[in-house]
Amino acid sequence: MVPDAMIAAGRAAMHHAHEVILLAGGLGILSILAAVASRRIGAPVLLAFLALGMLVGEDGPLGIHYNDYATSYLIGSVALAVILFEGGLKTPVSMLRKAFWPALVLATIGVAVTAGIVGGVVAMVDGLSIAPSLLAGAVVAPTDAAAVAVLLRRSGAALPERLSALLEVESGLNDPMSVFLTFLLIHLIAVPGSLGAIGAAALFLEEMIGGAVLGLTGGWLLGQVMRRLPLEPALATVFLLGAALGLFGIAQLLGASGFLAVYLAGVITRALINPLRSDVAPFFEGMAWLSQIILFLMLGLLITPHLLPEYIPGALGGAAALIFLARPVAVFGTLLPFRFSWREAAFSAWVGLRGAVPIYLSIIPVLGDPERGGTLFASMFIVVILSLIVQGWTVGLSARLLGFTTPPERAGSRN
Repeated sequence: MVPDAMIAAGRAAMHHAHEVILLAGGLGILSILAAVASRRIGAPVLLAFLALGMLVGEDGPLGIHYNDYATSYLIGSVALAVILFEGGLKTPVSMLRKAFWPALVLATIGVAVTAGIVGGVVAMVDGLSIAPSLLAGAVVAPTDAAAVAVLLRRSGAALPERLSALLEVESGLNDPMSVFLTFLLIHLIAVPGSLGAIGAAALFLEEMIGGAVLGLTGGWLLGQVMRRLPLEPALATVFLLGAALGLFGIAQLLGASGFLAVYLAGVITRALINPLRSDVAPFFEGMAWLSQIILFLMLGLLITPHLLPEYIPGALGGAAALIFLARPVAVFGTLLPFRFSWREAAFSAWVGLRGAVPIYLSIIPVLGDPERGGTLFASMFIVVILSLIVQGWTVGLSARLLGFTTPPERAGSRN
């Protein structure tokens, strides 16, 4: 290559890099402004991030074409690991004591029930075979930890402590079950009959027990290091972030649940260095917000809005089955034995918001089968938007209708 051509190519690469930096900075600023605007009109902030991603995407004014699902899976994994670790750091052990067992049952059996009901409805309405229908149910089953936490804080609802703990802990624990079901069903679709009940049970135990052991052990080690190693504030936060991502990667490579591992590691780390260092909490809260912004902007970019209408009828049926049938049945069936009142169960059912995880999980089938996986991805995108609009916009209203507008002690006395 002649020198002039080399210089021109170098300048072009630099110019493109500068454009990307400008775009990233501009989107960051617009995301914060969108968050402020959404708060004023009572809209779910995550919906604003998704909408912004769609606006700058292929059908928007900037016309950015982005369809790199492999990179999106990587970015989504990192973002969710950070979000769940930060959620664990914000979860005191006292909260786990109040609601661990009902939250665990709802996050496992409840997710399976939700997936089964949604999958059955999809099979009947769309005429699909049972395995792909159950895959759609498994992908859409988990609630979103970030969406639930943010909307509960902004709703003004005065919830009993046990109910508030249940909702936050459940949203942090239910991702692993959905991930397990998703991979199990993808395996059964790819190689029918290759995995029996014993094999599925072994896979479940490997994922859940492995994730729990790695999370508890990793959290204990992190706590010991933080208590004994004299790290400067800036280095301490970077150390924790690197350790959380490393723990997630190790767990996933070993076939365990990285999501469960990082969440539990956050909880144990918080317990061992309580009160949490003043420099750690703000850093991870900021990182969690940055992860949410990047994740939802990316998911918005991945979608092509003009292709969505053909998927709307099927997604409407799936969303209706999820919101009005599957989630309520799962919640009432799992919570009533733990002596939650019908009002608490009803509110828990309605606050089962969907967010990034269903869209993220729907990326996985696309990696193996872009054509059929693309249909699932588009459908899940619509379901998440409907959940954020229908449920997210009415969290405060549902709290008022169910009587959760007085202090928790008084509300609890009327149950």
